[in-house]
Amino acid sequence: MTQPQLTKNQSLVFDALSQTGAPLSAYGILDLLREKGFRAPLQVYRALDKLVESGLVHRLESINAFVACAHQKSDCCAHGTVAFAICNTCGRVEEFHDHAIDHRLADWAKSKRFKAEKTTIELRGVCAACAA
Repeated sequence: MTQPQLTKNQSLVFDALSQTGAPLSAYGILDLLREKGFRAPLQVYRALDKLVESGLVHRLESINAFVACAHQKSDCCAHGTVAFAICNTCGRVEEFHDHAIDHRLADWAKSKRFKAEKTTIELRGVCAACAA
């Protein structure tokens, strides 16, 4: 996957998510980037929209937060199915891709003549570290 040319704001938002290594809301990103000149949520949302569109960032629907893509250098995300395990205790997010699930969903969609445009799977629970 070739990384697209990013604007200054997109680079700052992407770097903030990458360095934090944890899910952040748009307002959390704004708080981190105020010293870099960000003043309004719209600046963050515009950058996030483009980063999500390019596949560099994912939106976690269930917690209304964003994470940097963990598989940028692989072709997994190009298949369209992205999956996350989200710990309800510590907030850790692990991104993964399962080709068997991807193929099963694609087969279902094909059998129903449904054209899937985006598939995101979010597993909510407790990670191994918190369960110990």
